Amino acid sequence: MEFHSGISTYIESAAPFARPILNQLRTWVHQFCPEVTETVKWSFPHFEYKGRILCSMAAFSKHCAFGFWLESVMKDPHGIMEHSQAKSSMGNLGRISSLDDLPSEIQIRDLILKAMMLIDAGVKPEKKKTGPVKELETPADLMEQLQSVPVALEFYQELPPGQKKEYILWVAEAKTEATRSKRIETTVLWCSERKRRLWKYESC
Repeated sequence: MEFHSGISTYIESAAPFARPILNQLRTWVHQFCPEVTETVKWSFPHFEYKGRILCSMAAFSKHCAFGFWLESVMKDPHGIMEHSQAKSSMGNLGRISSLDDLPSEIQIRDLILKAMMLIDAGVKPEKKKTGPVKELETPADLMEQLQSVPVALEFYQELPPGQKKEYILWVAEAKTEATRSKRIETTVLWCSERKRRLWKYESC
């Protein structure tokens, strides 16, 4: 069992409630797919099998998510997966806020094995119809501070909508004004250094 340091750091940096969830999911993936390799893509943990993405997981402020790359073509005998057309959250297992929200070991085993069989068979995910990504409006106080540092503003404006969103939501989710101010200050610093919001994980 070989662990990726970036994923270990990701788990250690997650909220306390999320750590046992992420560790359990990671353990199951390795248990049922011994050939799996770990990597960090798009700033969150992914697991690959034979060079293709098998599944991924992520932690947010109040819940975790876990999903399969081939979910659009996977059969779900236990009826526990959320598919693209009916998703209420990222991933296929809904919002996971505690270990009690996880499926049983047998259920997750069956899904992992099915995903492996599809990769073995060379199956590709169904193409999804997607519209243009709607860009969130940058908060006025964040924009004001960015404008005071031209190199930071230039980098921020070069970011695609999804990566701007990471900074915007990080600032917006601050619980206090002091925390918000600190996050804005950090955003400006990191942008001036041409770093994305989750650069620590990307560099691992």
